[in-house]
Amino acid sequence: MIYKVELIILNKDGIRDPEGETIQKYVVEKISKNVNSTRAGKYILFNVESSSPEDAEKTVKRIAEEGRLYNPIVHKIIVRVNRDEDGDY
Repeated sequence: MIYKVELIILNKDGIRDPEGETIQKYVVEKISKNVNSTRAGKYILFNVESSSPEDAEKTVKRIAEEGRLYNPIVHKIIVRVNRDEDGDY
């Protein structure tokens, strides 16, 4: 089975996000005053062949940790797994 696995890397709560602050100040606030804050991060999409969604998630977490795609001291990761219905990204 093929799974689309999304890896989202964000600064942990309490860690300053200069990129998000800049987007908020120079883009968002010019368009809307209803948005209280903006956070920026990284988004990586993997196509993973795996026997289960749990194994696909474990594979991507291992890649993120062993490949040093993020710094666990300042970043948090979110991993979302979806079954690939059409075989495309």
